Amino acid sequence: MDRLGAYKIFSSVAESGGYSAAAKALGISKSAASRQVAALEGEVGAQLLRRSTRSVKLTDTGYAYLERVRAILEDIAEADRAASAHQDTASGLLRINAPMSFGMSHLAPATFDFMTKFPEIEVSLMLNDRFVDPYEEGFDLTVRIGELTASSLLARKLAQIDMGLYASPAYLARAGRPLAPADLAAHVLLHYGHTRNGAEWALGGAKPLHVQPILCSNSGEVLREAAVAGKGITLLPCFIVRREIESGALVQLLDGFEPKPLPLNAVYPPTRFLAAKVRLYIDFLAERFRRQRP
Repeated sequence: MDRLGAYKIFSSVAESGGYSAAAKALGISKSAASRQVAALEGEVGAQLLRRSTRSVKLTDTGYAYLERVRAILEDIAEADRAASAHQDTASGLLRINAPMSFGMSHLAPATFDFMTKFPEIEVSLMLNDRFVDPYEEGFDLTVRIGELTASSLLARKLAQIDMGLYASPAYLARAGRPLAPADLAAHVLLHYGHTRNGAEWALGGAKPLHVQPILCSNSGEVLREAAVAGKGITLLPCFIVRREIESGALVQLLDGFEPKPLPLNAVYPPTRFLAAKVRLYIDFLAERFRRQRP
């Protein structure tokens, strides 16, 4: 079976919603298109399309499979374009993943400017606050904040993200203002993370502090709003609380014991062809954040 040809036919049938339209677009017969998709389903051992007398729809497995097939076809097309002697500009779909807060405040504006500079590159920008393996989930790269664990993925450092401790004036009036890291043991703490067990805060000039937070969340916005509401002290990237600091809704604490900055990295698969669009985007971000530190 021509696996690549079957991928193209399957993708076309899924996008057009039927065998007739796909066959016409590809210049083959409807029966040939049907046989190729059936053979592909036999190879993978799963039903990809649900057929009726009026339409063809993707199964749940088919939806997931289609995303990977599209990524494979796009990579092949990009490799062909890059290898062409006439290819002097980057183009194609660039699939990006990033954290929600940073994506909204910094990455989205940077990406808009990138698209203006390279109008032939299309962008899919997906934001969430969980770890994403770009290879497993079909992204060209993911932008993450924090120290990276050992893996086969490649990474390029783009910038450093300043961190700080914050609380509302109302909380400080009620609980007092900590003057040293050790004082935090007597305060209510709000922690960025999935669990309160084993939580540590690395504060400058002091040993890592083991904390027992009353609230933990993987959303910086949740912790910021909790701090604004006077629920306790939180440790967050400075860009998340910039407006609240400017308005006086939050106060930065423990001058001289600022938390260690966290690296901002572009992470991408080592086995995937590093297309021109990916290289240009990473270079663009590195230069932008060098001039305008987040």
